[in-house]
Amino acid sequence: MNNALQNYIPAASLPQINELLRQHSFTLKIVKQRITKHGDFRRLPDGNYQISLNNNLNKFQFLITLLHEMAHFIVFTNNPKSKPHGKEWKSTFKHLTLPFINPEVFPNELLPLIANYIKNPKASTDSDIKLALALKQCTKPIGKNYIFELPLGSLFYFKENIFKKGRKRRVRIECVELKSKRNYLFNPNVEVEVVKNIIK
Repeated sequence: MNNALQNYIPAASLPQINELLRQHSFTLKIVKQRITKHGDFRRLPDGNYQISLNNNLNKFQFLITLLHEMAHFIVFTNNPKSKPHGKEWKSTFKHLTLPFINPEVFPNELLPLIANYIKNPKASTDSDIKLALALKQCTKPIGKNYIFELPLGSLFYFKENIFKKGRKRRVRIECVELKSKRNYLFNPNVEVEVVKNIIK
């Protein structure tokens, strides 16, 4: 798996990542895109540990997500009762990420955004709108938009259903699924496909 990682992370980060993988024992699995998350960490029934990452992430997203999940692994193995994104995780993630914040690994425009993000990292980089947008610019366009970019009343596809964008409620956006008329709350940074034409 270590050699395969060169296709997923910046080349300059590979030696440090390989050293971290040598120090810690878990299975790294690269999977198809999941809508609700970029990656996850779990303890398997046999007692071993697994980190899974989406295969559609660009190299910079992949590296940040890998470090995010490795921080979960390290914190959990040291203190299973710690909060998933509590102080221990924030400190560990920051410690893991700092050595990679240099222009050999990340583009200059990402460096200050990542440095600011790790001061108080959240459960997902998508919660930092400026960083999420900057990371998106590093990915080839795929015909999708963030929900927060769409005008009020816009129609979009999500999981093969059509939704209409409503108003923001605190940190999430209320949208109605047209077929069932049910309301759903979306993270503003969920990527969706805009409906251009509806066949009546």
